[in-house]
Amino acid sequence: MITGELKSKVDKLWTTFWNNGISNPLSVIEQISYLLFIKRLDDLELVKEKKAQRLNRPVADPTPRHIITMMVQLLAPGPREIICDPACGTGGFLVAAAEYLQDLTDSDGKGVLNAPGNREHFNSEMFHGFDFDATMLRIGSMNLLLHGIEDPKIEARDSLSEDHAGVEEAFTMILANPPFKGSVEKSTIAKDLSKIISTTKTELLFVALFLRLLKKGGRGAVIVPDGVLFGSSKAHKEMRQILVENHKLDGVISMPSGVFKPYAGGSTAILIFTKVGVPQAGADVVWFYDMVADGLSLDDKRQPVESNDIPDLLRCWQRRDAAQDTDRTAKAFFVPREEIAANGYDLSINRYKETEYAEVQYDPPKAILQRFRELEDDIRQDLDSLEEMLG
Repeated sequence: MITGELKSKVDKLWTTFWNNGISNPLSVIEQISYLLFIKRLDDLELVKEKKAQRLNRPVADPTPRHIITMMVQLLAPGPREIICDPACGTGGFLVAAAEYLQDLTDSDGKGVLNAPGNREHFNSEMFHGFDFDATMLRIGSMNLLLHGIEDPKIEARDSLSEDHAGVEEAFTMILANPPFKGSVEKSTIAKDLSKIISTTKTELLFVALFLRLLKKGGRGAVIVPDGVLFGSSKAHKEMRQILVENHKLDGVISMPSGVFKPYAGGSTAILIFTKVGVPQAGADVVWFYDMVADGLSLDDKRQPVESNDIPDLLRCWQRRDAAQDTDRTAKAFFVPREEIAANGYDLSINRYKETEYAEVQYDPPKAILQRFRELEDDIRQDLDSLEEMLG
């Protein structure tokens, strides 16, 4: 028999299940077992992180934590955001946003969540996630609970499906790295997404979904395959035009192809945008960053290396200035909207980045020929010496 504080905690947990409609004792025991399991996983993950730090090795992760953290820092969520990941999986983006806010302080050094109403909003209204995998739903919910969020809204939804359409202009922030599996059956696609873009490609449908889900003025930071940036199909061009002309495309970050190794090797980018929804109301300029290193080797081993653009990327983002950041040979620069439109709304950084070539001085041809003759003479002398040694 359990007594004391442990019994009190179990009773409280039991009451929580009962109040939320789970009254079957077997179901409650099952859910408690899941909680204990995920807590154990979390403890083991912390042990692995500490061991990796001691041995100076990375911790494997299917979206890398440092990329998730970077994206959260780029958007810098505030204490009254309503954040959604429409393909949340285990809830990595939502957890990272929660940790960011738990550490955030105001000008007086006080935690922003301590201000009136902020903690209640954080616990019950801020975090939303969709997924169609029942296991991921349980793990994601438990992950958020273990990270201090009392009532996360994790829902069973196939985000692109007509069966789960209807959620629109509900969130102030989207953070996501959705699965891009190619194409989906046209008859299953939500009709309101088809009105935005006529396609069956998931990478374009998810971008349309993000715009549908955001409130006007809401912001997103999402990972997309490189094909979204320069695909030549009508749908690809229309989606980019919508982002640039009807909304505010704030930034495009080109990432190296090894960021998701050993699990995936394709090239990806991060799109940062604000929902506006008014034709010709987009940004006059778009910020680009050429990220070539993330602090880990770009092979399957993903071991720590010195080269890391992330600190510079965050610094450039925070200090970006359209009037100053015009050098196309730099890592960060702005491109006018009119130039992007003239290039078929191509968003690949190589379309706009300029490479600075250093002038190389070569010796005159006759001097080079003379060196070859001198080398031949040296070789001939060595061969003569070897012949003498052989008798």
